[in-house]
This record gives sequence, structure tokens and C-alpha cells, in this order.
Amino acid sequence: MHAIDLHVHSNRSDGTLSPVQLVNYAMEKGLKAFALTDHDTISGLDEAISYANSLKCASAPGNPVLSCQMPFVPEIIPGIEFSTEYQGQDVHILGLYIDYKNKAFCRQLQEFVDSRTNRNRKMCQLLQNAGIRVTYEDLSAEFPGSVLTRAHYAKYMLNHGYIKSMPEAFERYIGDHCPCFIPREKVTPVQAVELIRKAGGVSILAHPTLYHMNAQRLDTLTRELKEAGLTGLEAIYSTYTAAEERDMRRLASKYDLLVSGGSDFHGGTKPGLDLGIGYGNLFVPSVLLENIKKAACRP
Repeated sequence: MHAIDLHVHSNRSDGTLSPVQLVNYAMEKGLKAFALTDHDTISGLDEAISYANSLKCASAPGNPVLSCQMPFVPEIIPGIEFSTEYQGQDVHILGLYIDYKNKAFCRQLQEFVDSRTNRNRKMCQLLQNAGIRVTYEDLSAEFPGSVLTRAHYAKYMLNHGYIKSMPEAFERYIGDHCPCFIPREKVTPVQAVELIRKAGGVSILAHPTLYHMNAQRLDTLTRELKEAGLTGLEAIYSTYTAAEERDMRRLASKYDLLVSGGSDFHGGTKPGLDLGIGYGNLFVPSVLLENIKKAACRP
């Protein structure tokens, strides 16, 4: 049975591989499919999908020589990972098989981008006040095409000698309770689910155990999201123990949610965590795609 990976990041958010590099790496790993789910952005989807399509054309029967030499080209699933807030806590919602060219969807995403840009400009000013010479334009130039996150701030400070390690940036400057941090505006999980639904996609509650909620609170969150239209739950994930996976599968079953799974691959941002296999014992079977695709069918 082939493996898939339904939770993958590129350098268009906080990963380190480009969309093209991800396609090549997925081919190397023998994946049948992977979902590109960058944080709050779809900017890498066209690049990944177009490149994969070009490879499929090159390996078509009309090119027998190339067809023999070319490894299997995985399906690229258009996705996104929304950063949302639930009762003061971060909760992430994945969207799979989204119609990422939908005008209403793109308009809403642009509003998120504008809000993030304003917040980044304010954080840069606070860092300048703290003696770190950085502007929003500096960050954008150093990480072109990326949705800027705090990881980019830390990398910038490390590259320019302001800190000796990435953790130091969070400890001194941009951690949740540090002087240069500004919380950004976030949508609610219900709003994310509704936005994904309107774009014809499948909404997935990402890595529920990472929120460290007690069983009752997590159950309440899942029920509320199911009532709002949640389609699935990430029951297979890189850091889960066997017991946690069983718990997540039971929770999915209780609310008649589809089972999804992924590595949350970020490249060098998460050392030791690999595409398709997580920390070595992850396996997401391709059979899961059948029901997810059916749920995403659009008229």
C-alpha cells in the first residue's frame, strides 16, 4: 500500500524547501500524494501543481524513454493550514482539496495577509526600539515569497548576528510574553471551517493532542466544529504515541469524522522530522484519500 502525507509545508510559509523541491522529494520518497498546507497562504500551490503536471506530461506514454526513466509523480493536493484561536488558544484547521482560485476565498485570504503585514510592521518597529535594525522590507527581501512568521524573525536575527541561537530570539524578543511580540488577529476555528467549505474543500482538525486540552474540552471543541461542518480529524501524526492515535481515531469515530494524517514536514525547520515518515514510524495509507476526495467533490 502506498503512503501519502496530508500535512506538508514549503518555504512559502515556515518550511525550508521550495514547492518544486517538495515535489522532487516526494517522488524520491515514493509518495502517492501529498497536500501542500502552508500557513495561511496558497502562494506555493500553482508552482507545485504546475511542476508536477509538467513531469506527468514528460512521463506520458508518448515519451517512452522519459516514461521509463521518470519515477512516479505524486498527486499534489491543494491545501492550507489556518491558524485560528479558540478560547484564547491556538487551534489549527487544515483545508484539503480547496478551490484555491475561488474569488471569495482569495479575497478573504488577502484580508488575512493585510492584517499580518500591519502586525509585522509594528513588530519591526519594536525590534528597532530594542536595538535590532530590521524593517518589514528587510524581512521580505531576505525571505521572498514567504508568509512571515516569528521563525523568520529569529532566522533574520541569527543571520545578522543579533542572537547566538534561534531560541534566544523567542526568549528575549518575540516569545509570547516578550517586549517585541504583538499577537496577530486570528479567525475562529468555526470561521476557518466555513471558509474551507465555501471553497469546496475538506476541513480537518489538525494535531488535536498538541493543544494539551483535557478530554472533555477537546470533545467539546470537536463537537462544535462538527456542527459547523468539520469533515475530518488528523488521527495519524508524527508525534502521536500508539495510545494517542487510538484516542484520536475513537474521537473521529464518535463524531463521524474522516481520518486524516500527516507528518507536518517543515524541512530544516524541524530537524529529524521527515516527509511521509515523520520521526520514522509514521505511515498514512493512501486508502484514506478515497473518502476525503468524495467529501471534496464539487458540482
